Amino acid sequence: MPLEKLRNCFVFACFTGLAYNELEQLEESDILTGVDGFKWIRTKRVKTGSPEDVPLLPIAEAIIERFRSDGDCVLKEKLLPVISNQKFNKNLKDIAEICGISKAITSHTARHTFATTICLDNGITIETLSRMLGHSSIRVTQIYGKITTVKISAEMKKLKKKLFYNTGGLKAVKLAHEHTKANCFKSPAV
Repeated sequence: MPLEKLRNCFVFACFTGLAYNELEQLEESDILTGVDGFKWIRTKRVKTGSPEDVPLLPIAEAIIERFRSDGDCVLKEKLLPVISNQKFNKNLKDIAEICGISKAITSHTARHTFATTICLDNGITIETLSRMLGHSSIRVTQIYGKITTVKISAEMKKLKKKLFYNTGGLKAVKLAHEHTKANCFKSPAV
């Protein structure tokens, strides 16, 4: 398999979160129009039998279109030219070496990338992510829920906007304990 095809399959997994088995088995009948009028992947996770519902992002759609007329895909009636998991991971290792990447990259790295970098760091809830990944429980999804500095920064920006004026003064907000008033605290002059 040319490395370009493998790279495209890996990028597709980074933007859909599909595990190797679902990536390999993906076919036209797994693509449907969702409640929002856009294309979705609807399949069942081989490992758990749980449904996976993933709205297709533009990059993933473009990759599917790229392989519509690929000879191997047409012959096998699959959407992507996926090779065996062992060869897939070996070729990913080769790509990493060519690019000077020292981190071990496998087909599962793409799933982690989708979960953390694409979804959680951009505000997707753990519950929504769990459904997209086809997990049987949110506890399984929490493995992917590592807290990154990007996530901390985004959450704190929201908190600052909610609690403070641009000048730094504290806004009057209702606290969890009704007998305590936020405006009784005097913020230092900025």
